[in-house]
Amino acid sequence: MDNLFLKIISLENLCSSWEEFRVGKRKKQDVLTFERHLENNLFSLHSQLNHKSYRHYNYTSFYITDPKLRHIHKAIVRDRIVHHAIYRLLYPIFDKDFIYDSYSCRNYKGTHRAVKRLEVFTRKVSRNYTHPCFVLQCDVRKFFASVDHEVLKNLISRKIRDEDTMWLIENIIDSFGENRKRSKSGQITFDFASPKGMPIGNLTSQLFANIYLHELDRFVKHDLKEQYYIRYCDDFTILSDDKDYLESLSLKIDSFLQQELKLSLHEDKNTIRTLGQGIDFLGYVVLPHHTVLRTKTKRRMLQRVNENNKSSYLGLLKHCDGYELEKKIEEIVPKSK
Repeated sequence: MDNLFLKIISLENLCSSWEEFRVGKRKKQDVLTFERHLENNLFSLHSQLNHKSYRHYNYTSFYITDPKLRHIHKAIVRDRIVHHAIYRLLYPIFDKDFIYDSYSCRNYKGTHRAVKRLEVFTRKVSRNYTHPCFVLQCDVRKFFASVDHEVLKNLISRKIRDEDTMWLIENIIDSFGENRKRSKSGQITFDFASPKGMPIGNLTSQLFANIYLHELDRFVKHDLKEQYYIRYCDDFTILSDDKDYLESLSLKIDSFLQQELKLSLHEDKNTIRTLGQGIDFLGYVVLPHHTVLRTKTKRRMLQRVNENNKSSYLGLLKHCDGYELEKKIEEIVPKSK
């Protein structure tokens, strides 16, 4: 794309990025503080980017449970606007090359469409539930903490040839690392040669994750020629009527991840199950003829349901067989008269 860097750092794009960023955050103190001098802050940010004096600040880290424990790294407002500015221009460039069955952090995709696609695949492989259907379920071990910076930069540079744009992207990538240090002078160094890691809290990390794992998608779809493959971030499934065949795939995929992406499969989360046992995927369990919510999700829903979140929970149940659970929720939180 011509003048990509200038489009990313333009005041128009920075203003649009600010508007997108602040949705749902208007009452937060750091957002209010930035907005108090909004025009000056955006002009200053534009100037820093234009003169390439911009440097990403450090992160604030904290833990959340959603439901599993996650280590989040939060950038300051000014840097998050830059993340949005980059994402707005880079997403359409890369997304058009992603495979159809990659569902995480993409427009018109998401968890519900991924589960519906899995239901379609189970019917096809089992020939309408009349033949065996096995599913290989895999999870990349510590994916966000293991992303290799040099590998990621090389993958992005295959499509982004503009040096100024790559300077900005590398600034974001190098702003974080599991082995990252910052000296008193502000210079970033790493404990060993190959820096690793992406912050879960960055919007850009969502796109970078798909760029990184698109190489896995290409390997599975083009080299292994697997038709029944679905990926959602670092979780993926492959369906077949042959259990032994899926076991052989697991070894090939793990070898590819280690050699090409410096990743590995999570041994404890690398399993093969039958459709009859239920395919636990993205909070739902797909079974022959129907799909239900995961048991832990049901329990958490019944414990937490109230008038404020009731409609959201009932919305989740529209995507599965949740009639009985819906009745229990109505008993706990009756309709207002």
